[in-house]
Amino acid sequence: MTTKPLLICLSTASIGGVLELTTASKFTSSNQSQLTAITPCILIGTGLWTLAHGFTVGKARTKYAALAKKDGETNVDERYLLPNLYAQGTSKYVRAFNCIQRSHQQIFETYTTVVLSGVMGAISFPICTAVSTFVYAVGRYQLSTGYAEAAEEGGDASKRYKYPLAKFMWYGFLCNVLLGMGSCGLIISGKKTVG
Repeated sequence: MTTKPLLICLSTASIGGVLELTTASKFTSSNQSQLTAITPCILIGTGLWTLAHGFTVGKARTKYAALAKKDGETNVDERYLLPNLYAQGTSKYVRAFNCIQRSHQQIFETYTTVVLSGVMGAISFPICTAVSTFVYAVGRYQLSTGYAEAAEEGGDASKRYKYPLAKFMWYGFLCNVLLGMGSCGLIISGKKTVG
């Protein structure tokens, strides 16, 4: 990872957090709990989309196993079907299915951290955290869509970032982590109370 995305996220989260604590708190103090609920709403929506996206993996598993059988591949059931998470081999159908599987599996590598840091960040920085969570969700959708569509293009996973907002998933992720850590720091130091 290069330092540029980290520096961008660090400066964005810091500036946004300070502005939110100093300026926006005057305008948002009466509806703090409503603003805090925005981030969990985005996360719940992202969770539901993740579930729905999982169904595309099941359909793809069946589709590419059938295409592999039709094309004369051997041991298709052993290589494609469950309990295998990924299909085994290097054929075009294996690469295509594995792109779709990866589009879903990669979500779980970041989602737990985004949820935890988003909920914690929303306590102290509800506006900034809602924005960074939304950026994560849009980028996550575009990255997963690009990954899945790469299956139709010969299973070339390098095309997963073909949508312009896909890379911003990482910016939303990093900003959420920084805001969540900042909020935890405020709570631990006694500068922010929960409840």
